[in-house]
Amino acid sequence: MFSTILVPFDGSVQSERALKKAIDLAKLCKAKMLILTVYRHHSMLEASLSLVRGADYDTPDKALEAGATEIANAGRKVATDAGYADVRAFVRSGQPARMTVHFAKKHESDLIVLGSRGNGAIDGYLLGSVSHKVTELAKQPVLVV
Repeated sequence: MFSTILVPFDGSVQSERALKKAIDLAKLCKAKMLILTVYRHHSMLEASLSLVRGADYDTPDKALEAGATEIANAGRKVATDAGYADVRAFVRSGQPARMTVHFAKKHESDLIVLGSRGNGAIDGYLLGSVSHKVTELAKQPVLVV
């Protein structure tokens, strides 16, 4: 039925719920699963991050990337702990909905499974929710959990 399932994962409760649903579907379909964590380029909106970033990072973007990598790895661990090994995790920078759709096309995902709400509350007020945008832009089926 599905051969490649993409799961945008931001570490929120809703995205973890979606990930667990995707794991069940991937097991059923014997599909490979791709986990994608997207972080936004540092801007004035995130300027306060530069005050708290550790000495390990020379730029706020590096701190954001490191945080996103931790989140992506946590998602992969959820999948492997559930007994699903055919999973890869990726980190990208960009606008979450557009990057998700672009990534799905590039990696020939035939299903996107994502949470109805994530950690981007400000986006929800200014631009509409990521899940709503993905459902509008994606060419493949989208399951919103």
